[in-house]
Amino acid sequence: MEPLESPQTSTQTSLETGAHSPGTTHEVTNQAPPLADYNLFACDAALGEALARAGAQWHREALTQHGAKLGEAATLALADLANRHAPELHTHTPRGERIDALEFHPSWHELLALLRAEGLHALPFSQPRPGAMAARCAGYFLHAQLESGSLCPLTMTFASIPVLQNEPALFDTLRDKLYTREHDARDVPLAQKRSMMIGMGMTEKQGGSDVRSNRTEARAAGVASGRGAGYLLTGHKWFFSAPQCDAHLVLARTAEHAGLSCFFVPRFRPDGTKNAVVVQRLKDKLGNRSNASSEVEFFDAYGVMIGDEGRGVPTIIEMANYTRLDCVIGSAALMRAALVQAIHHARHRSAFGRLLADQPLMQNVLADLALESEAATVLFMRLAQAFEQSTPQTGQAGQGEESDEARVARAWRRIVTPAAKFWVCKRALAFTGEAMEVWGGNGYVEEGPMARFYREAPVNSIWEGSGNVMCLDVLRALEREADAAQALFLAWRREAAGHPALSAALDRLSALLGGAPGTREASARRIAQQIVLIAQAMLLRAGSSNAAPEVADAFIATRLDEHDGDCGRVFGTLPARFDLAALIERAFPADANAVAKPAASTVAHAG
Repeated sequence: MEPLESPQTSTQTSLETGAHSPGTTHEVTNQAPPLADYNLFACDAALGEALARAGAQWHREALTQHGAKLGEAATLALADLANRHAPELHTHTPRGERIDALEFHPSWHELLALLRAEGLHALPFSQPRPGAMAARCAGYFLHAQLESGSLCPLTMTFASIPVLQNEPALFDTLRDKLYTREHDARDVPLAQKRSMMIGMGMTEKQGGSDVRSNRTEARAAGVASGRGAGYLLTGHKWFFSAPQCDAHLVLARTAEHAGLSCFFVPRFRPDGTKNAVVVQRLKDKLGNRSNASSEVEFFDAYGVMIGDEGRGVPTIIEMANYTRLDCVIGSAALMRAALVQAIHHARHRSAFGRLLADQPLMQNVLADLALESEAATVLFMRLAQAFEQSTPQTGQAGQGEESDEARVARAWRRIVTPAAKFWVCKRALAFTGEAMEVWGGNGYVEEGPMARFYREAPVNSIWEGSGNVMCLDVLRALEREADAAQALFLAWRREAAGHPALSAALDRLSALLGGAPGTREASARRIAQQIVLIAQAMLLRAGSSNAAPEVADAFIATRLDEHDGDCGRVFGTLPARFDLAALIERAFPADANAVAKPAASTVAHAG
């Protein structure tokens, strides 16, 4: 009997002759290579320009280095690993001791180490200087294009700092561990740790966003009571994120006050024993799989009251204001990540005789997505400036009458932020779905990133207040911050002078705001939407450069001009008069992904 050919010899022969062996079905061609080894910051013109306008040019080199690191294939792989290997809860030791330990894949801790190394958890507070908030938000935006789940504990840690700074005695014991750029993953008492993370627990199963229905009770642990005193908490939290954090800010009721109070609840008691915060289960979530969200019960859990008794909601809302900004950034980052993947795919995939990127209808879709992405980017960067401008610095309180500039900054922070949280987070859902469709069936499978982006998209609309909650918050802010709203709208009127579409959009907003109270509430989503679209249009127009004048024009024509009212219902309905190829090139230059090449030009797949 003659010896059989080796599989390698057989495969080579079949490829040379064109014959098919049982082990080879076809050659793989016309597949886009993975997008890797590109610089997330260097290829983003809109972000770079916004950074300069925010006075944060001093951080450009750090962002360039960070963008290059995030674009490396090895770094991109961390996101996939962290989401395929979800955290696991271990409630007991083999001997039956309660430990409520969380086990994460090593990739999770690598991601958190990257975040902390860039100072994204504390930069504006640990190293305050002009532009620091914008610098931090730009870095956060870059990381959010890589992976979303690791942002949750970092965002909460960041947002807790301004709240804890109001408690000097407590903050003095936490400052160094909050500010350090080291990630310490150990689950040990805080005194033994080099760094810390802080989470939050606001909602309960009977109330959700209606936190005033919370039932968790707190009673003084000793003789002292009130602000700064120790308490024992009994109750539950329906969403407790993230349970591995070293402490959480939570809401509970005292017997002495009808209102809720805010408490700092550490993972370990002062004596070093594990606090009585029992993790009942981890949530099985649609997305955000790398991050642990949980349900917990308090059985006389130790906590320290922060803020005034009965003023827990206003206390923790300060934290929520910052987390809502991060929701806007996170959704804008999902848009950006999905956009560059869609453009990259279209530049490498042929259909019907030519590249997708050269086909007019695909160009329309990609250009429309590019407009939406850039509008979201300039918006969150302007909000970052407003947070910096409207945050009183030490020693500045009570120094004369507030300027118009300060009132405008306050309006951006208090009014535009919840509107942006509503609108940008909503747009991310449709956006990621459209970008997935560019990939076709390849976008729908889990091997690529598009399915993960799509699953991540809803979380920012839900977390920290759903769409309706945000829109009602916009109405409340318009009433409570009437002077700031007036200053902002007057500034917009001046900027819109001579621009018919913008002036008409402002007229429509005024008509909505001038309606009866019942009508205004029913129209709250329209009001929030109009505020954001006008804000984005103003920013794009103000930031237009000679290199990209069509960005603002195309955005205004398709989002605000009633004559093009049929645009914007789905992506890809831009009028043909715009230079679609130029909009795509601005969004993601063709040479940005030139290094993303397949391992081999032809790969044989076994059947």
